[in-house]
Amino acid sequence: MAEANGCGLCKIKVNNISVKKGSDVLLRDVSFELHCGELTALIGVNGAGKTTLLRAILGEIHHSGNVTYESHDGKTLERVTIGYVPQFLDFDRSTPVSVRDFLLCGRTGEPVCLRRPKALCAEVEKALAAVGAAELASRRLGELSGGEMQRVMLASALYPVPELLILDEPVSGVDTLGSERFYESISELRKNYHMSIVMVSHDLQLVRRHADKVLLINRQVLCHGDVDYVYSSKEFRTAFTGGALE
Repeated sequence: MAEANGCGLCKIKVNNISVKKGSDVLLRDVSFELHCGELTALIGVNGAGKTTLLRAILGEIHHSGNVTYESHDGKTLERVTIGYVPQFLDFDRSTPVSVRDFLLCGRTGEPVCLRRPKALCAEVEKALAAVGAAELASRRLGELSGGEMQRVMLASALYPVPELLILDEPVSGVDTLGSERFYESISELRKNYHMSIVMVSHDLQLVRRHADKVLLINRQVLCHGDVDYVYSSKEFRTAFTGGALE
């Protein structure tokens, strides 16, 4: 897994994304930019449309507006490599599959019983090391804690190395230590691979410590900018009353 410090992508522009379900407006004219080497946290109250926005960016649901990608020299890119980590992975926890075999199968699409080239195994080991999970390679998938599973899914999302990494509440239900380790992992990825990362999160304290930018939404953009700017805004105080950061 080669490092991608010069990935070629400069910024991602989300342009007037709107989503309707029948007569209900789920998102209205959402526009913002994502930049390489930055972690943007997507926050808002329950039902604000955060996951809907991620699904629109991924092209999984019908929407108006578009997403454009721009290179360092100002040219429009037709497509970029996107990695995605969902909230959880639904699988049979009794299945005797190791973390290594799970990642190898994801890369080759072949049954886990087949022998793998040493070079491919080495790539999997490197991906696990990149997210602080090298020690998990031989563990059974069903034995992992929530935090360990999320780091394995993050390692899976690194093949091929993405220019845009999308994380949908990746530490939901994970304990404090596991959450902190996950945030540290994505901070390292942002620095080492210069990728753009957008992540839905409800943990406002961890967002404050690790995010570069924050996007506060409630079906539309309420506030967007640096962490301190958003957290000190009237829109933030209105959304999170009751001393969420105290």
